[in-house]
Amino acid sequence: MALPALDSPKWQGTAQAFVLGVGSIFTTILTLVLFATYIGIGALAHDTGFSLGWAMASTAFVWAGPAQIILLSTLGSGATVVQAAVAVGVSAIRLFPMVVSILPMLRTAQTRPRQLVLPAHFIAVTLWVECFRLLPRVPRQRRIAFTNGLGTGLVSMSLTATVIGYQLAANLPQILGAAILLLTPLAFLLSTARNCRQLSDVVALVLGLALFPLVSLLHTGVDILISGVSAGTIAYGVHWWREHDPEKWNPVFREDHAQTRSESVMRPHHART
Repeated sequence: MALPALDSPKWQGTAQAFVLGVGSIFTTILTLVLFATYIGIGALAHDTGFSLGWAMASTAFVWAGPAQIILLSTLGSGATVVQAAVAVGVSAIRLFPMVVSILPMLRTAQTRPRQLVLPAHFIAVTLWVECFRLLPRVPRQRRIAFTNGLGTGLVSMSLTATVIGYQLAANLPQILGAAILLLTPLAFLLSTARNCRQLSDVVALVLGLALFPLVSLLHTGVDILISGVSAGTIAYGVHWWREHDPEKWNPVFREDHAQTRSESVMRPHHART
């Protein structure tokens, strides 16, 4: 399904934009990856002794595969609710930069803060990737409705998969469940590689992949954080170095260069040749 042109009459109403957002879940392979992932989460909820209603509630309200796995595993192992909440909260910090990067794309001068609450809840890895792909083709005044539709479609698909996984848990081999859960990070990696448009994006991705095996040898417990921050910092440095002309940020260089040019202009022609 191709989105209408920005000036199409189909964008005139918020209801039409919402429906277009729901329909957009069928335009990406990530929907299938998400479906398979939540089959695994439904199976995990069954194996750890949680009810189907509780599993569906975690999908609807937590809405983040890794955080749900943490929640299920911690509560299933006998941890307290407070301990599980802290673990899930720490895991959710990784989504904060995604929220910060998406919300400015939704705002208009008339947007009220309460209108951004639901889109902020929907922002996870899949929706974050798809927003960068789809929102440039959506009129700004309809982006909130479109994102709500996209998020509603993805959550509905995940709820369906949670039910299927829960019911199939008795017949789903453990190794298959683990393989299904692995699809999410693999899909995110491939989507990130596809969306690399600048040199800094490529540098960050390549360095992150290269540094992680080395950092993991240190057994710090935060290997991904260290390798990610290091790779991102280096990539930002490369971007800053490419974007800044030395004449703009180095006064000494600028004055020396100007003096050299002035002397070159004033030098007699026969001396220059």
